[in-house]
Amino acid sequence: MTLTKKIIIYMIVGAVVGIIINTTGLMESPFVGGKLVGGVFYVVGKVFLYSLQMLVVPLVFVSLFCGTAALKNPAMLGKIGGKTLTLYLITTGIAITIALSLASVIQPGAGFDLPTDVQFSAKQAPPFVEVLIGLVPRNPVQAMADGNMLQIIIFSILLGLAATMAGEPGKRVISFFEDFNVIIMKLVKIVMELAPYAVFALIAKVFAEIGIDAIKNLSKYFFTLFFILVLHALVVYPVLLTTLAKLNPLTFLSKMRTAMTFAFGTASSNATIPVSMRTVTERMGVSKSIGSFSIPFGATINMDGTAIMQGVATVFIAQAYGIDLTLSQLVTVVMMSIMASIGTAGVPGVGLIMLATVLTQVGLPVEGIGIIIGVDRLLDMTRTVVNITGDCAVTCIVAKSEGKLDERVFNDPDAGVIEEEHVY
Repeated sequence: MTLTKKIIIYMIVGAVVGIIINTTGLMESPFVGGKLVGGVFYVVGKVFLYSLQMLVVPLVFVSLFCGTAALKNPAMLGKIGGKTLTLYLITTGIAITIALSLASVIQPGAGFDLPTDVQFSAKQAPPFVEVLIGLVPRNPVQAMADGNMLQIIIFSILLGLAATMAGEPGKRVISFFEDFNVIIMKLVKIVMELAPYAVFALIAKVFAEIGIDAIKNLSKYFFTLFFILVLHALVVYPVLLTTLAKLNPLTFLSKMRTAMTFAFGTASSNATIPVSMRTVTERMGVSKSIGSFSIPFGATINMDGTAIMQGVATVFIAQAYGIDLTLSQLVTVVMMSIMASIGTAGVPGVGLIMLATVLTQVGLPVEGIGIIIGVDRLLDMTRTVVNITGDCAVTCIVAKSEGKLDERVFNDPDAGVIEEEHVY
């Protein structure tokens, strides 16, 4: 059985187990609620997430160094970086525009019985100027310890460029890092053996704690946001792949299954980096020089799923409070969401921080976030799927435009599967 099938099966079983625990009242039991859900499920899920986070920094650093060194031409890196950033911002703009348009038509907050005791304390997003200054790490080791992905990306690129210009010493360092990269990928495969069991624990815990009552109370908001997320993933990305890269979107979506199910279970774009990178390089034929740059970069700044949440949540909160948004306010939401996707990169709880920034800018009560926070965890899992799908789609488009995508591998349904079946 392949890894994808195992993850899907364990994810479904986990959801069923979680719903049973919640609906039967077993969550109140000290053994089930305390020791099983709060103990075993919590520990298994956390250990796996920490194991993935352990891999992210060395994987991104080493693979991005190797990818930059492989380009050999600094001008080419600037060209690839420009294309990647432009496409990420365009897809984010499309996402927030669709979200605002459909949410305004569906009106998920119309007639909502607004609670009077809602409270939410929002963290402040850093100013955009500070984000630009903070791109350069004062201490690369500290940046790695803190997991500051933008700083790690900048340092890795600069080090890779320096290695290509250093002659024989540079070649020896590049050779070392190439061997190190092989070892890191082996470690990824070892950790991934735990994936199905960890996804079961994570999903079971979420459904045991949330249940279906929270969804019932916010059903219109929940299903509006869920529908737009699915629409963006299954329509917008395939259209872009077809028009910009002439690639088969069905093949792309089929090969994304493992990364998608993994992203849903972990609700973390960063934790999914190893899987996303392996998917685009081994399953889709993207050159490692492109994939090692585009995937970590996208996991840091590309937040289409989060942008969709911004749009739907903003319209929902405005309607719940009986406030009509003007055209200028809607345009402000679009621009703020695009800029915030970069400005709040790497900040914990990024989705809610971005939303708080947008609500403040258009004069809506930030406390409204407290209304939707009950179902945010489940929706966060879904928008993470959209985020990483966007990362991989843009990576394929950029690789195709640069002649760095092997279409024989992309069109081969078995590419990268044989090894996966052997390992798992």
